[in-house]
Formats: sequence, structure tokens, C-alpha cells
Amino acid sequence: MPNPTRIVLDCDPGHDDAVAILLALGSPKIELLAVTTTFGNCAVEDATRNAQQVLALARRADVPVAVGAAGPLLGAAHLGNYVHGASGLDGPELPEVVRPPVEESAVELLARTIRESDAPVTIVAIGPITNVARLLQEHGEVADNIGEVIFMGGSSERGNHTPTAEFNTHADPEALDVVLRSGLQVRMVGLNLTHQALATREVVARMSAMDHEVGRTCAAWMGFFGGSYERIWEFDAPPVHDPCTIAALIDPDVIEWRDAFVAVELDGTWTRGTTVVDLFDRYPDRAPNVSVAMRLDAPRYWDLVLASLDELAEAR
Repeated sequence: MPNPTRIVLDCDPGHDDAVAILLALGSPKIELLAVTTTFGNCAVEDATRNAQQVLALARRADVPVAVGAAGPLLGAAHLGNYVHGASGLDGPELPEVVRPPVEESAVELLARTIRESDAPVTIVAIGPITNVARLLQEHGEVADNIGEVIFMGGSSERGNHTPTAEFNTHADPEALDVVLRSGLQVRMVGLNLTHQALATREVVARMSAMDHEVGRTCAAWMGFFGGSYERIWEFDAPPVHDPCTIAALIDPDVIEWRDAFVAVELDGTWTRGTTVVDLFDRYPDRAPNVSVAMRLDAPRYWDLVLASLDELAEAR
């Protein structure tokens, strides 16, 4: 079997972030080197505790966690507690935190982890991308050892936080602009893709039927998360966004991609944070800079996620 893909996971748990962490830990094709946290679905302090509790659930407190950005590069922080609850991860009771965060900041831990790796490291960013932008601004020397950046955010269609902007890109568009202009290999997993990753009643039933705490906890998370999506956006089943990034690294055939020029709107009165995705070469002078996720094999995705949850539970 090929060597696993080495990743650092920058996140703001969040129900779907929590499943992404478990997916990364459960797959032998992923080596999770570190977790860094950011504001987003909740305040960064809550995101950090949530990440630590998910690692405790997986009995993987050996993975270091570092506290990151409390707000965007510019302006005030906007939080997603209206979706994820007061704690950012409302639902079932989780194990107590086993290990405190490291003393390094998120940017320092990212820089050191990437610098010390003897193989390229993939950055998986599933919250506002502030920590990654600061890494590139403050430690540009590590760029040569970054394999790629794959982020959950944006859309080639409509938004969710505003009619045109997805939450993560709206939360810190200036940070995304830094990443898009970096020259790194970048992949975007936006709402147009993740809205195909619905945790249907059948999927949740499969989680509930698992003979371990990991699966049953995920099912309970989907109950809370699904309630939010039904109340706010009239979804019959919640889209489980963030694990799509990890699934793409585990199974290259689970997502179809299209190269395109992508920019983010920084100034629009109504459209700040909107991703401009040029699928049809309307800007011929702008070369493609991002691989955009377009089509998800949803049954394959859920089989992969649920199998990894089983593998993680067996390894605990």
C-alpha cells in the first residue's frame, strides 16, 4: 500500500468538522499530523475544546492541537453557532479533554510540522482559512513542502451564510485571497459539491446501528445538525460538508473535478465573500488556479465514511 497522505487539519468543530476528524483518524490512507483550530462555527476556544473532545472520543489524544485565529485578518468575527449550537458541537455528551493544547500557536505548529516533515504535507482547511493565510504570510519558506491546500468553502452556485456567499469564505475573504494568489496547488470543495453529501435517514440509521460509541455519536450529531438545516434552509437531510475534503484524499474517484480560475469578492455591498468560479473561461486572460469539486459519488462517499468509522472504533 502507498504511504499515507500526511495532513494537517485546520478546523472549527462543528458537527461536520468532527466527522472529518474521525474520518481522517479512521483511514489508513491518512496520517493526521496535527489539528489547528480557528473561529468559525463557534469561538476558537470552543472549537479547540471540541477538537480535543473528538480526539478523546477516538482515543487519539496523541495528535497535537494548537489554538489559532480568534477572528479574520480584517474586521470582526462572525460565528456559526446558529447552526451548530451554543457549544459549536451541541448534541451527545462527549469525553473529557485528555491533553491540553500545545503552547505553540496554530501558525507556529503548522510551520514546524510542515518544515520538519520529510515528505510533502497537505493542508486541509475546513473552517475560515485565516491560519493558512497567516502561515503563508509569516512562514513563506514552508511553501515548498506543502503538497496542496484543499479547502471546504465557497461555491460555484449559491451561498448559505448570505444568498451568494458560503460561510467560511464570507468569514475571512481576505485570507482566502491570500491562498488563491499563493501559487500553491489548491482544491476547492464548495457547497455545489457538499450539498450532494446528504446524511439521509438511511445513512443516519446505518450510523445508529453501529455497535460502537463512535458511530452512535455521529448519528446523534446528525440529529442536531439535521434539525438546524431543516429549520434554517428547509433541507430534509443535512449536507455533511467537511468530510468531503478528507474523502477526496482517501479515494480519488469519489469526486469529479474541473480546473477553473477562482477569485473571492472582497468589496461587494451584497456579495462580499462570494467565490467567483469561472467554469466557462469568461476571463480568458486568467489561467485556472483551482481544481473545483463538481460531482460526488454519494453512495461511495458514505460507504467510505462509515467504513472508516468502523475501522477507527476497532482500533480504539
